[in-house]
Amino acid sequence: MKKKTSVFDIVSLIILALLTVFFIFPFYWILTGAFKAQPATIVIPPQWWPAQPTIENFEKLIVQNPAWQWLWNSVFISLVTMILVCITSSLAGYVLAKKRFYGQKFLFSLFIAAMALPKQVVLVPLVRIVNFMGIHDTLAAVILPLVGWPFGVFLMKQFSENIPTELLESAKIDGCGELRTFISVAFPIVKPGFAALAIFTFINTWNDYFMQLVMLTSRQNLTISLGVATMQAEMATNYGLIMAGAALAAVPIVAVFLVFQKSFTQGITMGAVKG
Repeated sequence: MKKKTSVFDIVSLIILALLTVFFIFPFYWILTGAFKAQPATIVIPPQWWPAQPTIENFEKLIVQNPAWQWLWNSVFISLVTMILVCITSSLAGYVLAKKRFYGQKFLFSLFIAAMALPKQVVLVPLVRIVNFMGIHDTLAAVILPLVGWPFGVFLMKQFSENIPTELLESAKIDGCGELRTFISVAFPIVKPGFAALAIFTFINTWNDYFMQLVMLTSRQNLTISLGVATMQAEMATNYGLIMAGAALAAVPIVAVFLVFQKSFTQGITMGAVKG
């Protein structure tokens, strides 16, 4: 029997469609603006579609600015941070969830408390440590402070709670060490959370403008976000060039989300129905 479409369903679809347009429009405007000549970006009434599409903005972005270097810096920082955060957080979350040791609850409480601290509070100690290590104005200066992400440990601990203790005991009886037990038994169970954390970390690192601004100074070491910001300061009226840089910066984020969308949704769903 065919289900009748109710008024509520119709209204819901209309609202969802309007919200979709609302959230997609800024990206659409940036993407189309990247292919407009400078006069077309400020014309009134605005051009909703480039009347004479051009790639001049991208040519200037690459020729006059080290855009590919900025993009590579952003990709490298985000990927390395993502890998390190996923490894450390999954191991720490597994230990906090399935091992019993003195001070376990207190240690986990510290992670929870650290989640409440704004980044500005620990900025001065971080800068002093980075300067002491001699890595200021390097990509490592952005990566290392982000590796100990309390939210990552919290997330992976929640997923690790789902690991049956009996499986871990069986692996121990079979002669597996701690690392082998984690890789062969625990990791397949927490894999959806691992994927969700990977996407969270990549996006969070990519968009971490504040940390990049503090730790990076030389033009060659800038990320794409900082590079676009410097262009906005130097060329305040060249909106086409700025939009081209913004469009280039958005491509990796969209690509990562589309590739890992299924794992991300699965991980979030499992976390929502846990317990």
